Amino acid sequence: MKTIKKIFPVLIMMALLIQSCELNELNHQDKAAGILPERFKINIPGSLSNDLKSTSISQKSANSIQVDTLNGNAIYAHLTNFIAIGEAAADIIQDIIFAIAYYDIDEPMAISFEGDDDQRIKNLVVEEGGEYDNRIWQYFLTITDAESEGDTDGGKALQVFWNTSPIEGIAILRPYHIDRKHELEALDAVIRLEYSEAGTIEYDAYMIVEIADLPMPDPRINPYALNSLKMYVGRDGDRIDVYGNSDHPNAYFYTEKTGFNWAFVASGYDSKNIGVAEVGLPPSMLDEGDREVLLKDYSIKNVLTEEINQWFLEEIGMRPDSSDLAAYLRNADAPGFFAEQGFVQGGVSPGEEYNELVNRINDLSPFNPKSVNELQIVFN
Repeated sequence: MKTIKKIFPVLIMMALLIQSCELNELNHQDKAAGILPERFKINIPGSLSNDLKSTSISQKSANSIQVDTLNGNAIYAHLTNFIAIGEAAADIIQDIIFAIAYYDIDEPMAISFEGDDDQRIKNLVVEEGGEYDNRIWQYFLTITDAESEGDTDGGKALQVFWNTSPIEGIAILRPYHIDRKHELEALDAVIRLEYSEAGTIEYDAYMIVEIADLPMPDPRINPYALNSLKMYVGRDGDRIDVYGNSDHPNAYFYTEKTGFNWAFVASGYDSKNIGVAEVGLPPSMLDEGDREVLLKDYSIKNVLTEEINQWFLEEIGMRPDSSDLAAYLRNADAPGFFAEQGFVQGGVSPGEEYNELVNRINDLSPFNPKSVNELQIVFN
C-alpha cells in the first residue's frame, strides 16, 4: 500500500499548518480492480479549493482618498484551504481503496499484510451483506491493526461499505491504526466519507466529507487550526455545489473573542474553473441552522465590522470612521466571486457566466455550527 505513505501527512500537515496549506499531488491508479469501487469522490473546482493568489491590497475610495482595503484573497484564503482539506480527506480514502486493489479483491476474502509505514501487521477482511447506517450493503471491508484488535475500538483502521452498481458507499478511516509510526499526533482523528452515484433530484452524484477530533496545536502558533469539518459536495453536470462548516475553537480576529465556525456555501463550474461563495463566521457553539442567521447575521462583513469597531473602542476609545471602515471591508461584500487566479471581487457579479452560480448558492445552507463542533464519527 505504497500510496498511504505519501498521503496521510498531507491531511495532518494541512490541519496543523493551515495558513501554508498546499495540496500535494496524490498519485493513485486510474481505476480500482475487482469488486472495489472505481470512484469514491467528486473533484472540486480549483477556484474554490486552491490557495488563493495575491491581488492588490489597496484601492481608491469614492472621494479619491487612498485607503487600505482588505485583500479579498486574504478574506477567503481560509475558506478555500478548509474546502481543500475536505477534498484531501476524500482523496486519502479513495487512494487507499485504489491501493487495496493491489490484492485483486474480486470476492469475499481475508488476508494479512505488513504496513509499509509502521511495519505492523494489518488484517483485511472483505465480506458480503454488511449493515451500516440503517442500510444493507453489497460488500463491506475492514482493515485492523492486528495488535490493537483487543482495544475498545477493535483496532479498526478502515471500514468501507459499498454497492457496485450504481457506485455508492460509506468509508470510515482512523489514520493512527494505518500508520502507527507517523500518525501519533493525530491519535484520535477520524474521517468519514459518503459517496453516491445513485443520483438525487438535484445531483448526478454527491459526497459528504466529515473529519472529527483533529489535534489542536498551540493556539499561539496556529489559532486557525480546524478541529472538525462537515462538507457536502453535489455534482450536476459541469456544476459543483459545496456547502458545510469547519470548526475552529481557537480562532480569533481583532479582539480576544475566540471560537468561530466557517459556515459556507459555494458553487462553481468545473470546466470554466469559476466559483461563487458566501461565508458566515458564527460562534463555534451557536445552536442554529437558519441560513439567514448563519450567512447574513454572521456574514464576514458583519463579524469583521463588529470586531474592528470593538478593537478601536478598547484600544483607542473611539470607533473608526465609518466610511473608511466600509472601504476597508469592501471586498467582504457577499458573495465572493472567484476564478482560476483567485478572488475577483465581492458583492457584484463580474459577468453573466456567474449568474446561475449566484442563484444556486441562494438555495444552499450550511450545517448547524454546534453539531459540527460536537461531531463524532464511529465505526460499525
